[in-house]
Amino acid sequence: MNAAATEAAFAAALLDPTRPPPPGLRAWNGSDVGPRFDVHRNNLLAGRIEGLAETYPALRRALGDAVFRAIAAAHVRRCPPRSPVLYDYGGELAEELAAQAPLADAPWLPDLARLEWARQCAALAADAEPLAPAAIAEALAAPEALLRRRVRLHPSLTVLASRHAVVSLWAAHEAEDLEAALAAIDPDRPEAAAVLRAPDDAVWVLPLAPADAAFLAALQAGQCWQAAWEAAAARPALPRDEAAPPFDPVPLLAALIRHGALVGWLDAPPSPTDDPRSSA
Repeated sequence: MNAAATEAAFAAALLDPTRPPPPGLRAWNGSDVGPRFDVHRNNLLAGRIEGLAETYPALRRALGDAVFRAIAAAHVRRCPPRSPVLYDYGGELAEELAAQAPLADAPWLPDLARLEWARQCAALAADAEPLAPAAIAEALAAPEALLRRRVRLHPSLTVLASRHAVVSLWAAHEAEDLEAALAAIDPDRPEAAAVLRAPDDAVWVLPLAPADAAFLAALQAGQCWQAAWEAAAARPALPRDEAAPPFDPVPLLAALIRHGALVGWLDAPPSPTDDPRSSA
């Protein structure tokens, strides 16, 4: 057996407790290698499960420790890490939850996992220097030109829109009195959030109105401010026929500036002679 085949057999046996130790392993004293290999197998599994527990504390609380660990163990075996960096592992757990039929009575769990993974990604994202206040003021002083521009957002930013009250549910599972916090939540109410890391390295979950989420998602997709504004105006109606207030980007823009989310431009400033109808 060549080296690649040996490594593949070793890895497969580590993740499958029904497999025997790979061939070729020997103990120094000639004893059975099975118990020794089981220790290594259990240590690897426990380390991955603990890593997932650190990444998904709210999900762990929502499921209960025993159920979370069972799902995490199955996930480790079905979806082993592709990177030696433990903090990079776990992004597929939401899909694992969505496939769990016994969890169908809590359909918000996958989105809770997505929010927590977004927080993990935000914490580990690359640094980026926010736009200087003078540069932002200069852009805001020319609103017609600004509408044609495309902004670069911080690499840590994720826009998450859910059919469930995922932001409120996440906050509830971070609260000391979980039962009281959950009692005040309608889990079937759609919510959205921006997850990002601020210049002080704090990771924020900022609740977003539907129009704000549509606007920010369009900016993140590389659309100009005018197109993002149109996306916000074309947002789906709020649930239960509530009257949607007119879209006002000022509070969202203030929050983005305050949290250092605007880090550059994807294009040069338009010329004063440019036709604004040609760039939206």
